[in-house]
Amino acid sequence: MDTPRLSIRAGHPDFLDLDWSSRIEDWTNERTVDLPTGIHRHPIVFVPYRRDIYAIKELSLRTARHEYAMLRKLRELQASAVEPVGVVERPWLDPHAEGAGAVITRYLDYSVSYRELLEGDGFGSRRNQMLNAFANLLAELHVLGCFWGDASLSNVLYRFDAEALQVTMVDAETVDIHDELTDGQRHHDLEIMIENVAAGMADIAARSEDLPEWAKPMAMSLTLDEADLSLGEDIAARYHDLWDELTRSEVVDRNERYLISARIRRLNELGYEVDDVEISSGDPDGSLRFRLKVGGRRFHSSRLRDITGIDATEGQARVILDDLHYHARDKTATPSERAMAAVRWRTEVFEPLLERIRHVAGATANPIQGYADFLNHRYLMATETQRDVDSDEAFERWVAMGLPGYPLT
Repeated sequence: MDTPRLSIRAGHPDFLDLDWSSRIEDWTNERTVDLPTGIHRHPIVFVPYRRDIYAIKELSLRTARHEYAMLRKLRELQASAVEPVGVVERPWLDPHAEGAGAVITRYLDYSVSYRELLEGDGFGSRRNQMLNAFANLLAELHVLGCFWGDASLSNVLYRFDAEALQVTMVDAETVDIHDELTDGQRHHDLEIMIENVAAGMADIAARSEDLPEWAKPMAMSLTLDEADLSLGEDIAARYHDLWDELTRSEVVDRNERYLISARIRRLNELGYEVDDVEISSGDPDGSLRFRLKVGGRRFHSSRLRDITGIDATEGQARVILDDLHYHARDKTATPSERAMAAVRWRTEVFEPLLERIRHVAGATANPIQGYADFLNHRYLMATETQRDVDSDEAFERWVAMGLPGYPLT
């Protein structure tokens, strides 16, 4: 009898109900669901369980073990990568054969592929959001010592993150994690990304040319000239600017040490945590040279979770924290009062509004993103009317306008 070996993380199904004696491509449609993916080299299926949907990808045994180990390490580093759930081994198959191993990950809620994103409102309106998000992901991974080796549009998923987009790595087959990357490793990773992104855009153009004429108006239709094959170079340029902001050393006068705190706040505003401040005072003029050691890009999301227990993406957490601080003003003189104010805000403000958003937006919408959209709408109403606007008034108008999100820039 063909008996698989499964190693599954606690808190998830055991997956023993699946037919591991068959290739996943042969599993019945009654067991799997159809979800959008990018272009991928290996078979992938999506299997729903009571609480979550899981992605299962077949690989050779060695590659499956490597990807699972890398995803677990990235999870420990709190990197923007999908959650690893388990690895499956089929010992009756040649370990080098496709399907001798499989990796199970939890499907990322409320996510879309780059194809869906571009086909929605059009590439032009989402361009800055997409490129900034991709550059942020690369910088975050490199800060954490991760050499990706296969960065591409197909190997990520996007989620709306307040006024921005968040990008999450979904493919770690070629990942290697080091204590620190050399400049050569970083530049090589960027070169691979530039080539892969150009290939992805060319593929979109080629596929759109193969569509019948009646289908082109319903799909994103690009010619090769319109496909923007230099997209990866644009991402790299944004990456270089961000990398300089994250890693450069600066010199300040001994009487200007406040500039170190200002630099830390700037990086926190970008979402990055600062682990250490390296300071040297060997300059002849007595000035100080400092460099910040940057950690993961979860400053606001970690803070929101610590204070309230709410899980949100980085941009969402930043605007929700602003809402918490607004409602808790003049009520937080002591630590215990701050804790009680956070509890009152969650029970009296956040949860009731979230329930109203779920009711009007529907079960498939992301209520946390909806909350961020609503906060932006209330702010715009206040600036338009030049007065404070209460939540009930703002909510009624927001619903009447069709739940508008952030304007695209």
